[in-house]
Amino acid sequence: MKSIIGISLRVTNAEKYTEKRDSISHDWPILLEKLGFSPLLIPNTISDIPSFLDEMKISGLILSGGDNIGDDEVRDVTENMILNYAISHNLPLIGICRGMQVINTFFGGKVQTLDNSNHVNKDHLINITNHSLFQNKKIQVNSFHHNIIKSSDLGKNLSTFAISQTDDTIEGLIHDNLPIFGVMWHPERNPDSNSIILIKKIFSQND
Repeated sequence: MKSIIGISLRVTNAEKYTEKRDSISHDWPILLEKLGFSPLLIPNTISDIPSFLDEMKISGLILSGGDNIGDDEVRDVTENMILNYAISHNLPLIGICRGMQVINTFFGGKVQTLDNSNHVNKDHLINITNHSLFQNKKIQVNSFHHNIIKSSDLGKNLSTFAISQTDDTIEGLIHDNLPIFGVMWHPERNPDSNSIILIKKIFSQND
């Protein structure tokens, strides 16, 4: 039986319609299915997220990227409930870009916004400082974010495992006691060997 991985969704405004919709890139379901997982999309309007996740028998969780914290309150609330669920059930969770920022702020950290485009649509090298996820000392990743996390802004019980060579901002974090991870790049957009290693290792936590 395949492990079921739940994915949070961004909230978008539908063109030509006066309604909001949940959405996600096709990249995630394609990647998860390729790796042998079953993707489950988590609607932002579910009234009881914990009961929904219980019924779906979730094995792991992803806080997806896109948009900023504060852009939509419903998504903010939903993703915080997802994070609380992961903590209470000791489930592996990874936050992608915005998702990593959600994790950091959840644990009392801060996020800053750049006044330049040094991290927007620019691949760059990162230094791996904790080799529990990657054996390489450095890897190349994609980059699509204006917001950054500095070492001085890291949340409680969070540690760094990857640092940008460009400006020493945090590109990867890990919780000291829980199977919670965050990366500022998008593994789903460039599913190379490093992306596959990352996702497989994280969602093999409960195997």
